[in-house]
Formats: sequence, C-alpha cells, structure tokens
Amino acid sequence: MFKGLRNKWNRFMNNDELKRKIYMVVYDTDTQEGKNFDILVIAFIIASVSVVILESLSFFPPSFKMFLNILEWVFTLFFTFEYLLRIYCTPKPKEYIFSFFGIVDLLATLPTYLSFIFPGAHGLLTIRIFRLLRVFRVFKLFSYWSEGENLLNSLIASSKKITVFFVFVFLMAICMGTVMYIVEGGEDSNFQNIPSSIYWAIVTMTTVGYGDIAPTTSVGRFIAAFVMLLGYTVLAVPTGIVSAQMISDNKKRTAIPCPHCHKPGNEPDAVFCKYCGNKLNPEDIEDLEDGDPIITMDGEIK
Repeated sequence: MFKGLRNKWNRFMNNDELKRKIYMVVYDTDTQEGKNFDILVIAFIIASVSVVILESLSFFPPSFKMFLNILEWVFTLFFTFEYLLRIYCTPKPKEYIFSFFGIVDLLATLPTYLSFIFPGAHGLLTIRIFRLLRVFRVFKLFSYWSEGENLLNSLIASSKKITVFFVFVFLMAICMGTVMYIVEGGEDSNFQNIPSSIYWAIVTMTTVGYGDIAPTTSVGRFIAAFVMLLGYTVLAVPTGIVSAQMISDNKKRTAIPCPHCHKPGNEPDAVFCKYCGNKLNPEDIEDLEDGDPIITMDGEIK
C-alpha cells in the first residue's frame, strides 16, 4: 500500500506536463487563464485584508465575528494552496522561495497558523496587502514600477546625505530639548526631565504638535517659535536632496555622450556636441529632409 502511494507521489512530483499547465496559469499573465487567476488572487487579497480590519472592530456581534473568522481560514487555506502550487510548478523552487514575492507569499499565510501559539498574531495578515504589487505585472504597469524603482535608487544614492542631515537634526533636537529643560524645567512643568524635553523638541520640529507638552514662560515660547520655524526647513531639506538626485540621475540616463570628445551631457535631441561642435550622429543630418534648417555651433542657420 505504502509503495503504491509512494509511486503515485513520485509520478505526481515528476509530472512535467502537469507542472507546465499549472505554470501557465499561476505565473503566465499573457494567457487569459493566467490573468484571470491573478485577478482572483488580487480579489482574495483585498477581501482578506478587509476581513482582518473588520474583525478588529468591537461593535460586531459574536456570530458575525465567527463568520469573519471562518472567512479568514478560507482565505488562508487558499493562499497556502496557491503558495504550494507556485513551489510545485516552478523550475527553480529555491529561487522563488527566497525571492521577495516568495517571502511575502509565505508571510501572508503564517500569521493564521501562528495564532494557535501567539494569540492576536492573525492581525499580521495585513501584510498580504504587499501582494497587491503583482497588479503591476498583471495589468502591464511596468512603467509605473520603473518610476518607483528610479525613486528607490535615488533614495539609496542620497542615503549618506540624508543620514548626515538626520544626525544633525537629532543633535539639534537634543540641544533644543536641553535648553527648554533649563528654561522651563520645574516641579509643576511638563518639562520634568531632558528626555521629555527632547521628545517635545522632536514633535515640534516635525510640525506634528501633539500639544501634550507646551512652554509657559515668555522665553520658552520664543524658543518654541524658533523651533517651529526651524521645522519647516527640516521637512524641506530631505525632499530637496532626493529631488536633486532624481534630476541628476535622469540627466545621466538621457544625456548623450559625444563620440568625438567623449563628454556626456548633450540633450537627447541634440545634433551637435555642445563642447566640441562635432556631429553627435551623422545619420541625424542625413535623415533631415531637404529644406530643414540646421543651426550650427556659431548660431548660423544652414
């Protein structure tokens, strides 16, 4: 009996035709079946996240919460089955398991099972929302994905500048918090210690302004006004750093190097090099129609 089951299992695991058919549905979005499957998965993701959110509300009756719990298990079993299908049909299972989407797919199923050991762990199921990133692949929105990748690359390239600025702001918050403790500190004041004062400085500099700690003296209010104005600068600088990096990266991608002097920086539609004056691409001149004006480096129109 066990030998027969093992033979069936081996045939199932080595059934290349079945794997190919499942792969066409699970991974291939060029086919109608594959696109329909991915749309179904996306619908299940949205529904499962909605169930987790609704389950956290306290005004629903126990019977409705039981219904939501059953739905949660239905979604979990579906995603578990889908995860196993992806491992089964892919030619490189390890590559999928340790990929970004593979890890997200696994984390999307674990919280429900972990809730047996750690009550409340099912709340982590909201991580399934990251699986909606597949919508870029399903609906061929790779142009948006590339824009997001450009932004991420700019953030990485600007990380050193942003880190230096963050350290400076943190030191500034420590200084301003210490000053406010000296000015406002007292038994009846909210600035009872330096950590609380630093917390106030951070909240004020980031323009959050909870209002739980506020100065009462004239000097303290003057310092608070200065910190508030400083906060606008704090918010603007990181944005400027990343924006400048994105502009620089975009220029590098679109700049045309001169084949003669090898200097980059020419505009994409440039005909002549702005450094040496030679033609960037002789074919551009040959392709011009008769009568089209050509502006040389000296400003003459030919």
